[in-house]
Amino acid sequence: MTDNTVAGRGPHPGRALAELLRNWWESSARDGREKPTQQSLAKRLGIDQTTLSRYLNPSHSSNAPRRIVEQLHTVLRAPAGDLARACALAEAAAGAAPGRRRTAVARPPGPPPAGSGTAKAAGPATVGAKEAAAPTGSGTGKVPGPATAGAGTVVAEAPAPAGPADDAGPGVRRWDRFPVAFPTLAVSALLLLVFGALAWWAVPVPGRDDARATAEVTDRLPEGTAWPLARRGNVLWKARTVQLLLRAHGHDVKVDADYGPATAEAVKKFQSTHGLTPDGKVGKDTWPLLIVAIDSGTKEPEAITAVQYLLHHAGVPTDSTGAYTPSTMRSLKEFQASRNLPVTGVGDEDTWRALLNAQGPDQHK
Repeated sequence: MTDNTVAGRGPHPGRALAELLRNWWESSARDGREKPTQQSLAKRLGIDQTTLSRYLNPSHSSNAPRRIVEQLHTVLRAPAGDLARACALAEAAAGAAPGRRRTAVARPPGPPPAGSGTAKAAGPATVGAKEAAAPTGSGTGKVPGPATAGAGTVVAEAPAPAGPADDAGPGVRRWDRFPVAFPTLAVSALLLLVFGALAWWAVPVPGRDDARATAEVTDRLPEGTAWPLARRGNVLWKARTVQLLLRAHGHDVKVDADYGPATAEAVKKFQSTHGLTPDGKVGKDTWPLLIVAIDSGTKEPEAITAVQYLLHHAGVPTDSTGAYTPSTMRSLKEFQASRNLPVTGVGDEDTWRALLNAQGPDQHK
């Protein structure tokens, strides 16, 4: 069961923080803006949707860190006066988490236990005058005192210097006499390591260059994995796809396959609604929020039309009906199989990205 109080002193700050964050999210649909889904919001924050759901759930013990709180405040355009309170609750919730506090252990009065390194109890033996009168810094670690100490007298003893001593004097480490030697050796070893690695990479070795070339090819993004960039001046498929998806999100734009000022302005409004930089360009951050998952339950005919249009121009003939028909599902499965994607018949994010990359070259005015 979740503990909603801190030591019986009132509501747990984590619960108050979650309630405040959830209120930000619920109240974000205002001034003509749509409330973002938790999926799109999690993508914007760089976390998974399950984690975000925990942060917005007052009954869950996971508390949002200050970084996430500040990002949510900006993305959801929460009231400015709420930020200081939210950050204070995040700090308080982090401090109230289990294992963050230490309880001081009271020591009974009297001398410290033996072996603590702070005091040494002398027995009934007599301390010699020579030892008691030893000057400070002689290396004995004893504090000067009277020639004779009675039974039970506590004699303070400084910890003995670490490391072996030699003829340089008591308590002096050998390497203390050479303050430059060890840093110089460390730097020299590091430089040798770097130059050795560079030499290994520069000198051709049979078989290794082939592996290097293979690695370079592997590092490149395979076909159909990078989001294309759509911007003002594009015509044909990029412009038409962006316009259809904008209409699916309720923006009244004309579908004329011309990415002009009206389309760019609609993209800016969409980006502002979802907490993105309103630059009027559709790239890797805007596409994932602009696309609509296509299946039998999709209610946005413009989004289905966009998928049918892209399928047709990717070499999979499909009727443009604006409805998810059995023919559309078969065409999606055929395209997914040709791109080594899971054959589900659902127009998910990976399928959208592959469809966009399967179109022809950019066309500009």
